[in-house]
Amino acid sequence: MSTINAKDVMALRNKTGLAMMECKKALLEADGDPERAEDLLRKKLKGKMETRSDRAAGEGRVDVAVKDGIASIIEIRAETDFTAKNDKFISVTSQIAGAALSGGAGKFEPNDEGKAAIDDLRITTGENISFARGEVLEGGGFGSYVHFDGKTAVLIQTSNAADSEMLKKVCMHIAAAFPPPAGVTSDDIPAEVVERERKFRIEQAMESGKPQEIAEKMVEGGMRKFFAEIALVEQPFVMDPSKTVKEVLGDANVTTFRRWKVGEQV
Repeated sequence: MSTINAKDVMALRNKTGLAMMECKKALLEADGDPERAEDLLRKKLKGKMETRSDRAAGEGRVDVAVKDGIASIIEIRAETDFTAKNDKFISVTSQIAGAALSGGAGKFEPNDEGKAAIDDLRITTGENISFARGEVLEGGGFGSYVHFDGKTAVLIQTSNAADSEMLKKVCMHIAAAFPPPAGVTSDDIPAEVVERERKFRIEQAMESGKPQEIAEKMVEGGMRKFFAEIALVEQPFVMDPSKTVKEVLGDANVTTFRRWKVGEQV
């Protein structure tokens, strides 16, 4: 039998929102495989988790900066929420996000000045402050939104000019939507995510005892629903569910987006 450590149990709990004991039992049954354990929990609950499954562990802050066709999104982590809400912590996060704009597109690491600012935070707070991640996007138009608590940030990129207020609302949708969008369109959903979902639905259909023809239709219908739930442009717009995000976007062509939450595993 696999040894199940507390870190694995907590990671599954953060992802599913279920009780620690339920997660531990599922991991034991799955011989420690987190994906199998999640599928077991889904089957037990008939595909529905009891609470939101986009929780993230850890404290810190995410921020976004946009200027002249370039945008950055970063995350800095702290040990406590008290420190993450400190004015100096907020200022350093904003400073580093702005400094990222002077570099090229791609993954970002703070320069010497940014590293020194983080070191200063460590000294003044006595906490283990760390730069978690950063990315720079370049070209086209941008919309952004940072939740008031600084724990969720969204950055959206378009290939053409678009109304900034409309893009901000779409960013707010991305922050609030459940399940969170996994791609702009169904074609953007990672292949491994699609394959895993299809495999899960095939197993469910087979267990139902339906004839193969009916089971196949159940799977295809379920996959269409799945894509509608997690492809951004197909989701009902949270501010007006009578419209899809695609209808709200109009002529704006979204090429990519980033939705970052403090403490999520990446």
